[in-house]
Amino acid sequence: MVEWGMRTAAASDVEAVVELRAVVMRPDLERLGRYDEHRVRQRLRDRFEPAHTWIIEVDGALAGCVALRPAEDAHWLEHFLLDPHLHGNGVGSAVLRELLERCDRDGVPVRLNVLQGSPARRLYERHGFTTEAEDPVDVFMVRPPMSLPSLGRDS
Repeated sequence: MVEWGMRTAAASDVEAVVELRAVVMRPDLERLGRYDEHRVRQRLRDRFEPAHTWIIEVDGALAGCVALRPAEDAHWLEHFLLDPHLHGNGVGSAVLRELLERCDRDGVPVRLNVLQGSPARRLYERHGFTTEAEDPVDVFMVRPPMSLPSLGRDS
């Protein structure tokens, strides 16, 4: 697996993440007939919250991002983007596992939506997400908090 790390996002990261989003989302949005050169970028600009976003780095360079936004009944996993050259090498699974472990410790469910037909749906299903609802464009998924194994306890 590739060596990776995460750091808290800064407001100055937004344009690099916007461009990554345009590249990552293009195939799925085109397949759904929804790709718009401006909208794909502006949508992230409008919703980018550095306080709830991490930048994924590989070899010190931006390789992706992910947000975990607190909401009333769950945390929303958003803007999970990874450079297409890194797909399939375990980085996405490792990042997701780390974020889900944080939510499990806090007993918080995680919600997300993924585009219909996106290969990312399989990743989420492997990590315990199930479908709550679907529409022609999106699949809405949820994952309840999982019990963490007890370590170092005597019975």
